[in-house]
Amino acid sequence: MAIPPPTFAARWADTAAAVPGAAFLVWEAPDGSVTRWTYGAFDDLVARTAGALVERGVSRGSRVGIALPNCPAYVALWLALARLGAAMVCSDPSARAPELAAHLRRTGARLGFCAPGLAAEYRAAAAQTGAEVIEVEVTDTGLASLSGPPVSGVRALPDDPAGLMFTSGTTAEPKCVVVTQANYAFAGDVMASASALRPADRQLVALPLFHANAQYYSFAPAIAVGAAVVLMPRFSASGLLAQAARHEATHLSLFAAPIRMVLARGAAEVPGLRITHCWYAQNITDEQYERFAGLIGCRPRQLYGMTETVPAVLTNRAVAPEPSSMGVVTLGCRVEVRDPGTGRAAPPGEEGEVFVHGEPGTTLFAGYLDDPATTAASYPFGDGWFATGDRATTDARGRFFFAGRRGDVLKVSGENVSLIEIEAVLALHPAVLEAAVVGEPDPVRDEVPVAYVVPAPGAAPDALDDLADWCAARLAKSKRPVRYERVPELPRTSVGKIRKFQLTERSRA
Repeated sequence: MAIPPPTFAARWADTAAAVPGAAFLVWEAPDGSVTRWTYGAFDDLVARTAGALVERGVSRGSRVGIALPNCPAYVALWLALARLGAAMVCSDPSARAPELAAHLRRTGARLGFCAPGLAAEYRAAAAQTGAEVIEVEVTDTGLASLSGPPVSGVRALPDDPAGLMFTSGTTAEPKCVVVTQANYAFAGDVMASASALRPADRQLVALPLFHANAQYYSFAPAIAVGAAVVLMPRFSASGLLAQAARHEATHLSLFAAPIRMVLARGAAEVPGLRITHCWYAQNITDEQYERFAGLIGCRPRQLYGMTETVPAVLTNRAVAPEPSSMGVVTLGCRVEVRDPGTGRAAPPGEEGEVFVHGEPGTTLFAGYLDDPATTAASYPFGDGWFATGDRATTDARGRFFFAGRRGDVLKVSGENVSLIEIEAVLALHPAVLEAAVVGEPDPVRDEVPVAYVVPAPGAAPDALDDLADWCAARLAKSKRPVRYERVPELPRTSVGKIRKFQLTERSRA
């Protein structure tokens, strides 16, 4: 008889029982005040929060909205819902009413939590669906509004949904990803091992809690080994390193955009840093990598994962990480580059699509909520291999190199043109902070590339005037943008991913 996989709720309960006096959460409020909880003390909050949820009708299988910024209440609600076998519906607290209403409607959530300062949009959304709204003060460390008769014990099963997360919508209408109890436990185990996380370590979390990165790569592994988490209310490019030093953080997890923001602010070395490990996602230039590594005192390791893949399925090795590579296959995962048409495994050097193998609901997401057709289409060959939509190559050492999304290739006069290649050339220009390239219809060549460029801080007004010559010296004619538009910033999701579909709409308008 097969042993069932562990639940996330059991992971929390076991750790809280085993090391009740160990540090769990350090919270720095917006005013700079700091509150600390041990595992045992926070477990008491979780028990009372679970009781308050039960009083409001929450039970196993319920779906509850959370539209809160980073705060202790978010963590308590997440763990209390997990204990009850209920699922949190993760929403960006800065979202507007139509998007929030869609989240509540699509998930059937009848209860939702938000902050008072952001309540107008959430209440407007809830009014469209009939959901009850409870306002939670972000700075309330006693969680008085979330207190009820303590609920002990774990009521969840491994395949119970624990998180309903909407994909970030960089290209189209977001899908709702179902993440189970077993998924969160698996993510914690894999990522703790990949980062060599120890009980004495401290994860600094500045990215938003409603996103998979903070959940999968920081909180879940900390709970898996009994490490601590330092939670900041928001990301601060100018304050990140000082926060890490102040709270003796050892582990970071970031995206490329936040790293570039730190560097753009002219960050200097901060005394007292103890960072020994840093994950980051998405490529940065070699120069940016070296500058940031010098600031934090360790070699950051690029990784690759999606909300659907649960843990990062590709991670750079701890020894001599390669900045341009997404890494090698993470221990406990299965990843291949395949021909998306035939499913044939691509040899080193041949470009194909990244496929991830796993068991839905355990090592891969359970599926897209109420969308069996899209879920089935994500496994095009019916053999347990999930098609990510990302393109890559591998080398003889098993390292993976990103080559763009499915939509990041244009057909220019019948020739395949990689937008990622053009963006990489633009990023090397000394006056370019970052760039994004999209396709635009052309009556003669079918499609042509258009570049949106953000100038580097302090760049002279005419510093980008030579971009056409810069690209002409480095790119074939078919790959050169037909137009360079200077913009103060690129449209982004809450975690820094570029919303290219907005640039495409702008270009075509």
